[in-house]
Amino acid sequence: MPMPPLLPEIEWQNVFENAWDYATWRAEGMAQVDSELVTTYPEEQHDKVMAFLAKNRADMDEADATFALDERTKARLNGVSRRVHVVCIAEDWCPDVVRHVPVLQKMAEASDQIEVRHLMRRDHLNVLARYLTAGGEAVPKCIFLNDAFVECGSWGPMPSACREMIARGRACGDLKAARERVSEMYKSDPNLQIVIEELLHEIEIASCVAP
Repeated sequence: MPMPPLLPEIEWQNVFENAWDYATWRAEGMAQVDSELVTTYPEEQHDKVMAFLAKNRADMDEADATFALDERTKARLNGVSRRVHVVCIAEDWCPDVVRHVPVLQKMAEASDQIEVRHLMRRDHLNVLARYLTAGGEAVPKCIFLNDAFVECGSWGPMPSACREMIARGRACGDLKAARERVSEMYKSDPNLQIVIEELLHEIEIASCVAP
């Protein structure tokens, strides 16, 4: 029996090394979103779109300035003994990016073993094609690589319980109610502890030294 076809292999080290750090992504990615997203809307909606983006960016500025990890999380991050590289596909038009990507950055800043680089969707379609969500380009998508740039796991665009809720909404034909439930789940976790736990899980897998 012939082997099933495989997607072309990704040179993860090259992808990582040519991606943006957080500060550059926030600046250059913002400019790219401005030039691409607005053109998809009628001119009469441009002011509304730009106001929406401005609110997202203000929320990210606030998270960058004020979000803090608890001591238990910092201790676990300090215990990471092997290098972890994270490739994050993210664009700031997406509320899940605004909510989750600053948390990942805070975790990287808390450990000298974790380094995150950011990509835009259209610049790396061969990467994004492997991480579609129900056939869609949902972001953020975070790919966890070990110190040798071996892919070890991925996360996104939202915590597993929220993804399950959206899947249930699709199954029963009521996505609106599912999204409302997800919004309630987010409100019940203002410190983003579920997100932190799931990201820590992926980091600990990618940094493990034994099965």
